[in-house]
Amino acid sequence: AEHQHARYNPLRDDWVLVSAHRVKRPWQGQVEKPPPEDVPRWDPNNPLCPGATRANGEVNPQYESTFVFPNDFPALQPDAPEPDDSDHPLFRAAPARGVCKVMCFHPWSDMTLPLMSLAEIRAVIDAWAELATELGASYPWVQIFENKGAMMGCSNPHPHCQVWASSFLPNEACLEDRTQREHLSQHGVPMLLEYAEQEARRKERLVVENVDWLVVVPYWATWPYQTLLLPRRHVCRLQDLSEGERDSLASIMKRLLIKYDNLFEVSFPYSMGWHGAPTGPHLKEDCRHWQLHAHYYPPLLRSATVRKFMVGYEMLAQAQRDLTPEQAAERLRSLPEVHYK
Repeated sequence: AEHQHARYNPLRDDWVLVSAHRVKRPWQGQVEKPPPEDVPRWDPNNPLCPGATRANGEVNPQYESTFVFPNDFPALQPDAPEPDDSDHPLFRAAPARGVCKVMCFHPWSDMTLPLMSLAEIRAVIDAWAELATELGASYPWVQIFENKGAMMGCSNPHPHCQVWASSFLPNEACLEDRTQREHLSQHGVPMLLEYAEQEARRKERLVVENVDWLVVVPYWATWPYQTLLLPRRHVCRLQDLSEGERDSLASIMKRLLIKYDNLFEVSFPYSMGWHGAPTGPHLKEDCRHWQLHAHYYPPLLRSATVRKFMVGYEMLAQAQRDLTPEQAAERLRSLPEVHYK
């Protein structure tokens, strides 16, 4: 808690520099504008709202729960042509195909997950699992992710996430596949199952827990208030969760996100996403080394207006943080679970 040291991240096979003594330094860096709180509940010009017209001319239905539709500006398309053959090993290209979908969580633009009811959050979880099953039937990787807040590049305040299915395993998936496979081979237990058991026993980085799940600031966290959401039992994919685990997931997500909002009394920005065993052709393979988990990466550091930037040393050398994961967890853990609003 007092001196600099490096911590190993076994999931990514890399290191993070923890400079605990720097947390006392005064801040003279960039101060962000507080995010606007006056989001209209319904805006006919917002392409994610019920009844609004999207860029491609389609009109959204008057949806009352979740709503899934193809991304009008997809990063991946199913019928992309093959790239030309390379004439040199330093100039390689590979096919990249897929589909991209958008999923609205709620019909109201001024709603966020921590303000939604448990039943509404459960509907989101069920829709995630349904998409993971549908797209995972043919695609090797289905990435569910939410960018929340303009600070994280979200251009629309309406509560929503994206789902990208790809014909290839992305870099992070390949890395986690390798490290988890090696851990199971060497230790005989899935890495994140063992890690969850250790954190549940140690409790120093624990934020919230219930009978099926726990949330920790990981020992190797890079972002100030980064968290890792883990199931207690061995489960490979989101669609493998039982009815009870989906209910308890809705509960623990709401508790965590309320704490995030209460930290600086602001609608807390973050990028989050689910990682689970690959799908498509991998459904027939032995994927016992995988453990389902969700990453939350929030940028806020000292207040609603001061953020952490991954620049300089972080970009050119390795990840670095000042606030220790234990200090971050203690602060999150101590926050109330009743939303400040």
